Parts: sequence; structure tokens; C-alpha cells
Amino acid sequence: TRALFPAVGALQVSQDPDEVQVTAGDEVALGCRVLVAQPWDLLRLEWVKDVGRGVLCAARLRPAALAPPTPCTPRLCLVWHPPRATLSLRQVRGDDAGRYLCRVTLEI
Repeated sequence: TRALFPAVGALQVSQDPDEVQVTAGDEVALGCRVLVAQPWDLLRLEWVKDVGRGVLCAARLRPAALAPPTPCTPRLCLVWHPPRATLSLRQVRGDDAGRYLCRVTLEI
């Protein structure tokens, strides 16, 4: 089942896949779907690994504007195709294993 995290107001964030296994050297894509019931102008989207270890990748996004890929590190890239943000991780290594969380904040 997919995790759904309702927040204050009408913001819903869902991630997929729930779990993925990848071979070292491969690329993996993690998806984050953002649904907002009310009109909005700007949101901050952050990917974190193993909550408490800091933000891996972050971007400020507009509702209808496709964002060019945001390189966060040489191996991490974030792409926004509303309503979906995808974090791509190239050349996966053993220390990339962990829990990844997409955190979304509406900005005023």
C-alpha cells in the first residue's frame, strides 16, 4: 500500500515505490506526488534520508511550472512534473540504503 500523509488543510503527499531493491551501479527513481486542494503559489519540497540526517535535496516549486532538473549532488537530481516530483539517484552504492522521505511545505 502507498503511504498517504494528510497535513493541515488539504495537502496530500504520496510516495512510490514503497520499497525498491537495486543493484550497485544502477539508477533508482523515487516519486513524490503532491495534491493541494486549494490554489497555491509556492511549495518547498525536500527529500530526506533516514529522518534526522539532514536534507538530501530541496527545491521551491510552482504549481503549473515544469522545473528544470535540479542537481543536488553529482549523483542526485530532482525533477518536477506537476503534480509529481522525482528524485533520481545514479550509481547506487551500499551506503545509499535507507528510508527516503519526501517532505512538502506550502510557503506563504
